[in-house]
Amino acid sequence: MTKIIKTVILGVVCTAFSALPLLAQTGNGGPSGAHYNLNIIGVEQGTNLPSLDNSNRHTIFVALNQALDTHSDIWLTQGAFQVCDGNAFDAAHDCTGAVIKPQGAVFQLPCNTEIPTDVGCVEGTVQAEYEVWVRELGTPGGTGTITLCAFDETAGEVVCNVDPNVVMLSRNRGRPTFRNVTDQLTVLHDTSQGNVSLFVNDFHDWVWQYSNQGLRLVQLRFYVED
Repeated sequence: MTKIIKTVILGVVCTAFSALPLLAQTGNGGPSGAHYNLNIIGVEQGTNLPSLDNSNRHTIFVALNQALDTHSDIWLTQGAFQVCDGNAFDAAHDCTGAVIKPQGAVFQLPCNTEIPTDVGCVEGTVQAEYEVWVRELGTPGGTGTITLCAFDETAGEVVCNVDPNVVMLSRNRGRPTFRNVTDQLTVLHDTSQGNVSLFVNDFHDWVWQYSNQGLRLVQLRFYVED
């Protein structure tokens, strides 16, 4: 790994997840209580990374500087919170080790019952009631977006959230603080079936499209309610 990658990793705190009720907010703007941490690290295109699949890491590596019309793919699969493949530059492996896409990282998470939708979680599948919070870390500077998309079989096309249902990222000066992005990252809005939850029937190829213009570290936290 390059010096840049080593420096970022040393600054990342990986907190294991356990399901506890949400408590009061902390000084960084986020809830207190146990949570699952996911750290998305921007690195230069062409950085020599290992495959990063079949592991229990809490980090995903994406491209650092991209044109506005390009992005890194973080493919989503259903199950307990886990990084299946932390390398967005090579083939995407799910948590069984199977290749599911020619390129991208893979993150596993439950369908979310926190927000009511027109089409909710499929009965009998892995689901939980949780919130997702985000903050930008690292050196000030850099912007980006995270957009939830999926292939809508009824419409016959890929559909994506649009503003204001896109996570807008910017590392400004001052103390980084968390904000709630549950709706933007776990609900697909205004589809042929209305607002739909993750992994519902008639939708597949769920993905977070991460467009990055210089953000070195973005942290997501997942808080599950009893």
